[in-house]
Amino acid sequence: MTGSITIDTDDGSFGAYRADPAGTPRGAIVVIQEIFGINAGIRRQCDLFAEAGYLAIAPDLFWQFAAGVELDPDVKPEFERALQLMGQLDQDAAIGDLEATIRTARGMLPKDGKVGAVGFCLGGRLAFMVATRTDVDASVGYYGVGIDGLLGEKHGIARPLMLHIPVEDHFVDHDAQARIHAGLDDHPKVTLHDYPGEDHGFAAAIGSRRSEEAATLAEGRTAAFFAAHLG
Repeated sequence: MTGSITIDTDDGSFGAYRADPAGTPRGAIVVIQEIFGINAGIRRQCDLFAEAGYLAIAPDLFWQFAAGVELDPDVKPEFERALQLMGQLDQDAAIGDLEATIRTARGMLPKDGKVGAVGFCLGGRLAFMVATRTDVDASVGYYGVGIDGLLGEKHGIARPLMLHIPVEDHFVDHDAQARIHAGLDDHPKVTLHDYPGEDHGFAAAIGSRRSEEAATLAEGRTAAFFAAHLG
């Protein structure tokens, strides 16, 4: 079952897409959007997690300036608008919204149910920040941009974090990837996976960016990770 939910914060209320499993949730997963809003690809990610038995919630992080926006990364003018919207986002405020979403998700689970987070692109960066700044139980980031600039926060990672890194990411060069590895390879809570030959967006649920073989591998790793740490 799919639908919507309203999440309340001290700064107001915002909407989120919700996908429910057929039975009692084995846990919850907060799905963190790319720069394209809660579009068909992000809704599909939620639906897939629900099919795997999780309650999945994707909050609208652009609610304060572009509520409900849905953009297609394969359409150039929409991609360009998405870049503009990204520049308007207060990422610290977005972490507050994600924390509220995590709290809401916990309240929808049976007692002691666990909540994970997974993010893509902008969401991949925010997934790292969620891992360092919140009490989420496990996090996964796909091709997060600028994580090498956030390594000063790595001491805050107290629960498992997995990052998927496409080696030919045109937004994250090889030097940045090397810094990520140097900073996180020895962290006991962090697992890094590299994908040679793959570019940014390779694991998109739909659209031209998807690289099927690598995406399927990454999705399998994510599924096993959440099964181990959420249930």
